[in-house]
Amino acid sequence: MLDSVLGKLARQHDPNVLVGFDTADDAGVYQITPELALVQTVDFFTPIVDDPYVFGQIAATNALSDVYAMGGRPMSALALVCFPDGGDLKVLEDMLAGGLSKMVEANCTIVGGHSIRDDEMKLGYAVTGTVHPQKVLANRGAKPGDRLLFTKAIGTGVISTAIKRGKADFAWVRDAVRSMTTLNRTAAEVIAGGFEVHSLTDVTGFGLIGHAREMAMASGVSLRIHAGRIPLLEGALKCVQAGLVPGGLKANRNFVEGCVEFAIGVPEDVRTLLYDPQTAGGLLIAVAPADAERLLLDLRSSGTNVVEVGEAVDKQQPLIAVLE
Repeated sequence: MLDSVLGKLARQHDPNVLVGFDTADDAGVYQITPELALVQTVDFFTPIVDDPYVFGQIAATNALSDVYAMGGRPMSALALVCFPDGGDLKVLEDMLAGGLSKMVEANCTIVGGHSIRDDEMKLGYAVTGTVHPQKVLANRGAKPGDRLLFTKAIGTGVISTAIKRGKADFAWVRDAVRSMTTLNRTAAEVIAGGFEVHSLTDVTGFGLIGHAREMAMASGVSLRIHAGRIPLLEGALKCVQAGLVPGGLKANRNFVEGCVEFAIGVPEDVRTLLYDPQTAGGLLIAVAPADAERLLLDLRSSGTNVVEVGEAVDKQQPLIAVLE
């Protein structure tokens, strides 16, 4: 729905806007001086785990991720809070404390925020970062021959659904929470270390296939993704097989599947997970072939669980081919 609405709006023409909403990128980038640009993003959502402190950590990690995905460094944040009238203030305190812990880890200062009364609890942040105008890493820019690297396992959407329905195993929750509270900061710092990275995005609400589509369309290329290489969180396949599928996954599939072609050997449950909406997901990186192995090694040395999942090719049909 948002895609159809934004397409009807008049576009503002400001030469200082380096990245706007026309390519569905992770954040906006606005140039201030020849050597400084602001990265701006906002994200908030309802609780996806039971522990309010952990929920706060996840909300902050997710909001910060969009700045890292642009090659930027988070600087300040504003909290966005929706909380029920008469709600337990200890829950609110724990949510904000959890978010603060991740902001401190990111060296990002919370400078204020806004709250409203709402029967449905929500938390998120508007984050501002900085980046050199010549070092912005947008979702456009991938070139034929680029290799695609990915830095986290997928499955947080279906596991969050299992949590809400009281059907998640402890190990599933543990691993999903670890993923959703791991900042993309370390990976972003490695990526900024002199590699020929052409395109970068984080995989969040539109799922791996949805964000891959945005990268392909913005860059004017097609992508080949090898399903068997994509890491899956423990329990993710079992969630799909049990029908624990969020509405967002179904919406993603309906929106994107027309530009995707699957090899006959890709299992149906794996196909489903490729549309799974992620929270604080990994970075999808398009890197020049000459730098791919070195970047893989440096990311792994930093503790990042990165894998090579595919490659960019000349634009063709289908836009995204998912191989075994």
